Amino acid sequence: MSTPAPGSVLRGAVDLSSLRNRPQTPAPASPDAPAGGATPLVFDVTDATFGDVLELSRTVPVVIDLWAEWCEPCKQLSPVLEKVVTELGGRLVLAKVDVDANPQLAQGFRAQSIPMVLALVAGQPVPLFTGAVPEQQVRDVFAQLLQLAAQHGVTGTVPVEGTEPAEAPGDEPLPPLHAEAFAAIEEGDYARAVAAYEKALVEDPRDADARAGLGQVRLLARVQDADLQAARAAAAASPTGIDAQFLVADLDVVGGHVDDAFGRLLELFAALPTDERAPVRERLLELFGLIGDDDARVIRARTRLASLLF
Repeated sequence: MSTPAPGSVLRGAVDLSSLRNRPQTPAPASPDAPAGGATPLVFDVTDATFGDVLELSRTVPVVIDLWAEWCEPCKQLSPVLEKVVTELGGRLVLAKVDVDANPQLAQGFRAQSIPMVLALVAGQPVPLFTGAVPEQQVRDVFAQLLQLAAQHGVTGTVPVEGTEPAEAPGDEPLPPLHAEAFAAIEEGDYARAVAAYEKALVEDPRDADARAGLGQVRLLARVQDADLQAARAAAAASPTGIDAQFLVADLDVVGGHVDDAFGRLLELFAALPTDERAPVRERLLELFGLIGDDDARVIRARTRLASLLF
């Protein structure tokens, strides 16, 4: 899995209800927790306590650090994550997952390499980066994560012992149509969310947040009832089947495997006759917009697409 460029925060997300619905046990008290049972800024999470972390993410963004004792890059990255989270004064918390001790979480997050860092915002995962990245890149990504969280109404803070809670930016309420779309997403009603974002774009075609939100929701709607193993089997059986390849690419994007998704669609584009390529190009452009035009993965894929076109 490749490492995204600085600040490359994926704006899509997928429901983790399959993980959340596992039997849960109460989270054990952390030895680092402040007096009074307050949430610490850095804590360990297990397969059994993941449901508590999901709930916490509805109040404050939760950064997830997937690591292992034998992983040397993890030992380089984890102190950087802890430092930056601590300096943000309660606007983020850091949940550490030992992948060896918690295989269900590692499988649920499709961790193909570690260290792998993602976030939870309102119960939804947001892939961030893999590998031991520089401190400034961590700061840039976390700044974008806070902006994303504010767009979705997650602007709470965790009290830090001996300090006043940090004042979260972007406390202004969401525009009505954005709020309606977000509420619909929370309910799993993607058709209503699509309609709300489309109406917002009719009112203001320059509404970048509505355009990004519309891309998210369309993606979520496409993968809502998909079975990953069945989708991959169908795609393997039909290498030039557009619908089958589209579904696996969507699932890869949702899972954070953006390069894999782009590579699949570019190979499909190259394999198809010229008069059948238009839908693939349109899907690529839609996903480019979802990931972000300045993302290194998008830049590479655009370059390859251009070479295939000309």
